[in-house]
Amino acid sequence: MPRVFVPLVLVPVLCLQAQEPKFSTGTEEVVAPVTVIDKRTKKFVNGLQGKDFTLADNGRQQDIKVDVTYVPISLVVAIQANNMVEPMLPKIKKIGPLLEGLVVGQQGEAAILKFDHRMVWLTDGFTNDGKEFTRALDKINPGSSTSAMVDAVFEATRVLRNKPKERKRILLLIAETRDKGSEGRIREALLSAQVNNIIVYSVNLNRLITNLAKKMDPPRPDHIPATARPVPGGGAQTPGTAAAMTGYGGQTFDVVPLIKEAMVQVKSVFIPNPLEVFTRYTGGREFSFLSQSDLERVVTELGEELHSQYILSYKPNNREEGGWHDIKVGVNRHDLDIRTRVGYYTASVFNK
Repeated sequence: MPRVFVPLVLVPVLCLQAQEPKFSTGTEEVVAPVTVIDKRTKKFVNGLQGKDFTLADNGRQQDIKVDVTYVPISLVVAIQANNMVEPMLPKIKKIGPLLEGLVVGQQGEAAILKFDHRMVWLTDGFTNDGKEFTRALDKINPGSSTSAMVDAVFEATRVLRNKPKERKRILLLIAETRDKGSEGRIREALLSAQVNNIIVYSVNLNRLITNLAKKMDPPRPDHIPATARPVPGGGAQTPGTAAAMTGYGGQTFDVVPLIKEAMVQVKSVFIPNPLEVFTRYTGGREFSFLSQSDLERVVTELGEELHSQYILSYKPNNREEGGWHDIKVGVNRHDLDIRTRVGYYTASVFNK
């Protein structure tokens, strides 16, 4: 009999407004995907058994089940495809074969979504065909200036929630660490992903790099005639020489994006970006890349992590405790690090 995943609600404190959440107790089963890493080699660890793990819920030890068998994956890859990320798209288009071999696996499946202000599915439903992934990625072209990341999470959740509960539901966002133009709100998108047991991973596109690498807008015509510009004695007064002497016409380096992004990057240290919220509170992880080899390494590592996770489940013996529940997972070896979801709310209704 397949295990039933009970919808859980995680609420990041930074996303809350003045209102307090309303909750109802009665959680039947809690599911926590766990990644185990060797501290010395930084490699994923396989081969552990249920007796190797402990789990505390709000400080109380729980009777857990550990699923060490392979769980097939249903994956949505949502790619930002607006005009800001045009320089990065050629790199992204090359990851099709990696999605097939390392992320999806033989029993898995994936669908590819691109977004700017529109949501466009590039695959005809879910597929395991690597050639189809490559054909879909080849269709990506830069669109408008909008990047509706939150709306993309809603759209991916709408599709993933219909997948069988015994499959691992994964959303991979390849996007900048900001939202620009979504109609939905981060809080509702996060709750929707959590209720449907979707783990969000992200490959972050560096905003500083995309700003510096993007194509500059065509310069406006010079409002001063070339003959009116001073040139060295004997020099010809032409548009070319005038532009070379004055820098007019786009010949100078625009430092405004660099300064602006430097200030935004500093601010982001203190204020979580949307990708950080989605990944941290669903049990996922953030990645980043600059070069093609970096991107290939990231996708490879993501595939290894997804296929190395342990699925811990338990029926809380403290379900009468309403509100937020901390999850603390331990392993009986000191040379290992573990990563899992930070907790959950025993809630079925949340104030809007």
